[in-house]
This record gives sequence, C-alpha cells and structure tokens, in this order.
Amino acid sequence: MPNPKIEQFKKILQMDPKDETLWFGLGKAYMGDNNWAEATTALEQCIQVRPNYSAAYFALAQSLQQLEQLEQCRSICEKGITVATTNGDLLVIKNLEELRTSLPS
Repeated sequence: MPNPKIEQFKKILQMDPKDETLWFGLGKAYMGDNNWAEATTALEQCIQVRPNYSAAYFALAQSLQQLEQLEQCRSICEKGITVATTNGDLLVIKNLEELRTSLPS
C-alpha cells in the first residue's frame, strides 16, 4: 500500500519541482519507510535545488550509510560539514561528525 504522505509530496512536486523543502520532506518520508534508495534520490535532488541545505546532507549521509555506500557517505559528511559550518548549523555539524566517526575505516 503506497504511503499517502509520499504520494502527496510527489503530487505537489509535480507542480513545484524547485521546492527544496518538499524534496527534503519526500526524502525523510522515504527514510521513514526504510526506502533508502528513494530517500537518497530525493535528498540528492534537494541538494541540487538548494546546495546549502545542510540538514539534507545529514539525511543523505544517513541514507547512504544504510545502503552501505560508505565512501559516498563519508564524502557527503565532508561536504555537509563544510556547508553546515558556513551556515553556522552547529547541530548538523555535530551529527555529521558523529556519523563520519562511526564509519568503519
């Protein structure tokens, strides 16, 4: 059974594909369903629309970790830390650093 939340995000995104908060919401909804591949796609689109959306980097890194794409996850952590530092998003910096540190070498 399709998730009504996901279907709603997709419907609205057809009208406004440049809304980064909708892409982020769609990514988080997919994460809630443990659909990591679709979450990754939506969160990458969020970052493409708004490259300084630091929370999207953390969510993307989490999704990549779940997919066991560890090198990509590490790379997104690095980029996200840079963006979050520029934005002054201390909680996102902390979360990304913790995630990066938890990755196997």
